[in-house]
Amino acid sequence: MDIKAKIDELVNKVKNDKDFAANFSADPVKAVEGVLGIDLPDDQVRTIADGVKAQITGGDLLGKVAGIFGKKG
Repeated sequence: MDIKAKIDELVNKVKNDKDFAANFSADPVKAVEGVLGIDLPDDQVRTIADGVKAQITGGDLLGKVAGIFGKKG
Protein backbone atom coordinates (compact mmCIF):
# COMPACT_ATOMS: atom_id res chain seq x y z
CA MET A 1 0.00 0.00 0.00
CA ASP A 2 1.32 3.44 -0.93
CA ILE A 3 0.77 5.32 2.33
CA LYS A 4 1.53 8.74 0.89
CA ALA A 5 -0.98 8.20 -1.92
CA LYS A 6 -3.65 7.06 0.57
CA ILE A 7 -3.04 10.09 2.78
CA ASP A 8 -3.25 12.38 -0.26
CA GLU A 9 -6.48 10.65 -1.32
CA LEU A 10 -7.95 11.09 2.15
CA VAL A 11 -6.89 14.75 2.35
CA ASN A 12 -8.59 15.44 -0.97
CA LYS A 13 -11.69 13.58 0.16
CA VAL A 14 -11.86 15.60 3.39
CA LYS A 15 -11.45 18.86 1.47
CA ASN A 16 -13.96 18.03 -1.28
CA ASP A 17 -16.61 15.84 0.35
CA LYS A 18 -18.51 17.57 3.16
CA ASP A 19 -20.17 14.34 4.32
CA PHE A 20 -16.84 12.54 4.54
CA ALA A 21 -15.29 15.55 6.27
CA ALA A 22 -18.03 15.40 8.91
CA ASN A 23 -17.52 11.65 9.34
CA PHE A 24 -13.75 12.14 9.55
CA SER A 25 -14.20 14.85 12.15
CA ALA A 26 -16.54 12.68 14.23
CA ASP A 27 -14.57 9.40 14.00
CA PRO A 28 -11.33 9.59 12.00
CA VAL A 29 -10.42 5.92 12.45
CA LYS A 30 -13.77 4.65 11.19
CA ALA A 31 -13.74 7.10 8.26
CA VAL A 32 -10.22 6.08 7.22
CA GLU A 33 -11.04 2.37 7.52
CA GLY A 34 -14.00 2.89 5.19
CA VAL A 35 -11.78 4.42 2.52
CA LEU A 36 -8.87 2.00 2.91
CA GLY A 37 -11.07 -1.00 2.40
CA ILE A 38 -8.69 -3.22 4.39
CA ASP A 39 -8.63 -4.11 8.06
CA LEU A 40 -5.63 -2.73 9.90
CA PRO A 41 -5.03 -2.41 13.65
CA ASP A 42 -6.66 0.76 15.02
CA ASP A 43 -3.29 2.22 16.05
CA GLN A 44 -2.04 2.07 12.44
CA VAL A 45 -5.29 3.53 11.09
CA ARG A 46 -5.12 6.24 13.76
CA THR A 47 -1.60 7.11 12.61
CA ILE A 48 -2.84 7.47 9.02
CA ALA A 49 -5.70 9.65 10.29
CA ASP A 50 -3.15 11.76 12.16
CA GLY A 51 -1.19 12.13 8.92
CA VAL A 52 -4.34 13.35 7.17
CA LYS A 53 -5.03 15.82 9.99
CA ALA A 54 -1.45 17.09 9.77
CA GLN A 55 -1.71 17.61 6.01
CA ILE A 56 -4.98 19.50 6.43
CA THR A 57 -3.55 21.73 9.14
CA GLY A 58 -0.18 22.20 7.44
CA GLY A 59 1.92 19.84 9.59
CA ASP A 60 3.82 16.81 8.36
CA LEU A 61 3.52 13.37 9.94
CA LEU A 62 4.18 11.50 6.69
CA GLY A 63 7.59 10.32 7.83
CA LYS A 64 6.12 8.93 11.04
CA VAL A 65 3.31 7.22 9.16
CA ALA A 66 5.67 5.71 6.60
CA GLY A 67 7.98 4.56 9.40
CA ILE A 68 5.23 2.57 11.05
CA PHE A 69 4.70 0.70 7.81
CA GLY A 70 8.42 0.21 7.28
CA LYS A 71 8.68 2.58 4.33
CA LYS A 72 10.47 5.83 3.83
CA GLY A 73 8.29 8.79 2.71
